[in-house]
Amino acid sequence: MANPARSSTRKTTGGSRNNPYLTPAFYFTVEFLGSKSSSPKDSSFLEVSGLSPEIETESVVEGGENRFTYQLPKQVKYPKLVLKRGILDMNSPLVRWCRKTFEGGYIENIEPADLSIRLLDQKGDPARAWDIVSAFPTKWDVEAFNSTKNDIAIEKIELSYNFLVRTK
Repeated sequence: MANPARSSTRKTTGGSRNNPYLTPAFYFTVEFLGSKSSSPKDSSFLEVSGLSPEIETESVVEGGENRFTYQLPKQVKYPKLVLKRGILDMNSPLVRWCRKTFEGGYIENIEPADLSIRLLDQKGDPARAWDIVSAFPTKWDVEAFNSTKNDIAIEKIELSYNFLVRTK
């Protein structure tokens, strides 16, 4: 006799083609919505990570209660947004924005930019979406070169931002 739980699970999950809740993680876009004076338009990335807000908590001990401590919410903390891609040339608007931030010597103000990250469904329509507010580069890393591997040279850009809003 077939297990009813197993067969019903098989029917409801059925793979990403039949289930609107399962979206592939490889089909996404990153769009820079601009900064005050310039708008980096590069949007081809291999990987995006850091969409994970977390609420910080404070432990409070109540006198006479030894079984537990209260965990009180403090504030929402946002990790760095990490974008990985192949190394592009010096004419890339994103490279120019990073160079201005890192090599500008703080002569000019750092210009934050808003971003929009969209996870797309099979038709290319946004299935999930996040808007990143006031991002600026805080680290610009080139992954190690290795003569024994046949890999693409990758640069990693870490961005700090004020907050994110899940819009879809």
